[in-house]
Amino acid sequence: MESYGEILKNKREEKNLELNKIAREISIEERFLKGLEDEDSGVFPGEAYLIGFLKNYSNFLELDTEYLLKLYHNKQLQEAPVPQELLYKPKARFVLPLVLSISAVLIALTLVLVFVFRKKPVEDENVLVSSKVKKQQYELSDKKFNARVYKGDQLIVPTNDSNGKIILTVRDTLSSFGLDTPSGVYYVELSEESELDINGDNISDMILYVSDISSTDDSRGAEISVLLRHGVAMDLDSVDVEEIPFASEVASKHPQRVILEDNRAYPFTVNASFRAACLFRDKVDRENSVEGYFSKGEVFTASPHNGIRLWISNSNVVSLTIIADSKTFDLGMGNAGQVLVEDIKWIKDTDGKYKLVIIELD
Repeated sequence: MESYGEILKNKREEKNLELNKIAREISIEERFLKGLEDEDSGVFPGEAYLIGFLKNYSNFLELDTEYLLKLYHNKQLQEAPVPQELLYKPKARFVLPLVLSISAVLIALTLVLVFVFRKKPVEDENVLVSSKVKKQQYELSDKKFNARVYKGDQLIVPTNDSNGKIILTVRDTLSSFGLDTPSGVYYVELSEESELDINGDNISDMILYVSDISSTDDSRGAEISVLLRHGVAMDLDSVDVEEIPFASEVASKHPQRVILEDNRAYPFTVNASFRAACLFRDKVDRENSVEGYFSKGEVFTASPHNGIRLWISNSNVVSLTIIADSKTFDLGMGNAGQVLVEDIKWIKDTDGKYKLVIIELD
């Protein structure tokens, strides 16, 4: 069988490229690129990093990324330990007669006990006969959700309407991931990222990515990542207006760009999509700063109430959009190699109106 590591290495050598040069081009450390070529998963912090780097490296070398991902997942399945039940263990010849004799004695003893200590049979039809696996429920929020889920597990999405929540149920974890939603059943393939409309309003509510699923054993479940999109889980009354600064309090040396003006302030959504590898840091409202590494094709979503601060290592690879008051504002991308630090937040003007502004920082 072909090896994804050999394909990467052969293509690189065919193009007469060195690892250190590629590392600078796509912003991935040389040791990770060598780990991909050597198929050494131990050098990566986690499988998500390996898959993300594999996609970027494959795209750079102009290879068939989906084919390489299949080779990687096939290798993982082949290296999984063989179940003990499939291993044949020869038994000694004298074991079978002995087992039969013991079984006959046990059966006779059981029949005697049944007649002597007869009990009334259970008639409750609601008794669960078999429950080997306890079904799990996961409450989603505006933070990225990542877990291995199994058939019957539920994802709970809080909403603003009178129902209070939307319940999604895992329908299938064999070959493709199936999810029951109020608007119908969605199927997502391995290494596929799909946008789902879960409430039937023709607006994308969540982004679902399947990073691992078996084609032969649904009991292994599926490894998924979920990001909620704009508006699904927002509380429109949760903006703390006392925390919103006046325009005069914001340092004038920093350029401002007004995105939206309104008589009230409300939560908004920031979406960032990545076209190449990037180090990305965010600080939402009063929460602690969170830093992450994003690969090509990945998406970041946050729903701040008052404001968010972003730090981007290369603004030319990140496309930013803001969704507020059911309107979408495309901020585009910055300059190549530009390290961008900016605040996106509400401020109060002297006329009593609220403005959603972008403030670029040093």
